[in-house]
Amino acid sequence: MSEPQDVIAEFGDAGLLAGVRWAYLAATARALETYSEADGHDAALLGSLRYTLFRDRLDRVFACERYAVRSGNDDADLDLLYDQLSERDVDTMPQLDAGLVRRADLNGSPGWAHGERRFLLASCDFGELDRLPWPRKSPTKQQVARQRTPEPPQPSLFEGLEAEEFGGLEMLATEPELDLETYVVAHSLDPLSGRIGLVLGRPRLNTGGGQAWHWRHHILSTPPSDGGRRTDDTPLPTGPSTVPDAPVRLRRPMEERPGNRASGEG
Repeated sequence: MSEPQDVIAEFGDAGLLAGVRWAYLAATARALETYSEADGHDAALLGSLRYTLFRDRLDRVFACERYAVRSGNDDADLDLLYDQLSERDVDTMPQLDAGLVRRADLNGSPGWAHGERRFLLASCDFGELDRLPWPRKSPTKQQVARQRTPEPPQPSLFEGLEAEEFGGLEMLATEPELDLETYVVAHSLDPLSGRIGLVLGRPRLNTGGGQAWHWRHHILSTPPSDGGRRTDDTPLPTGPSTVPDAPVRLRRPMEERPGNRASGEG
């Protein structure tokens, strides 16, 4: 298979794409619920809030950082996982095994990895995903956009390149390789209509303009997960609440679940 087919198949089969889809929909809904121009909020605040909530929801669905489930620790209960989530968010959260995804930050930029592949986050204006200006992004995102592609070079490699892009190719020749093959999940939001964009792809250092991706996949085309975190019918709060927490069950790491312990899988 080609690289995009391979990556999309791996991330899709593992449930990563469903997890990213859920995390962004949950984060965006909460950000728009909080955002208020009448209260003096502006686009910068909305962008910062959306990013922070997206990062948090990714950690939740992938059991990372403060939501991690550590072996031998039964105290990682669902109270923390579900805190501040709406009933819809809880019902639709994909059920993924702890340890499937790990945090793998790059130069301080939050990242999540499955096997030998990692993704970072990047935001842009709505409608501009295909023209995302990587040269104006952080040095880390530029480094990711300069990665060598696994596809064999074509005879017409230099055809159609702007003069400014040759400098990028020279930097590519001396750029140290990353510890993991790294991709980007780019996201956008129109605050007026509520329309969103969400793609996974290999960025292309588009010095001088032009296409921002060697390839990209629209994550919103991924079918939604059936959810399945909860196994009881106890009602959950629809959002932030001061009422006592509902009874919840404890999560256990994948290696401690029945069947895995007997088989010796870690």
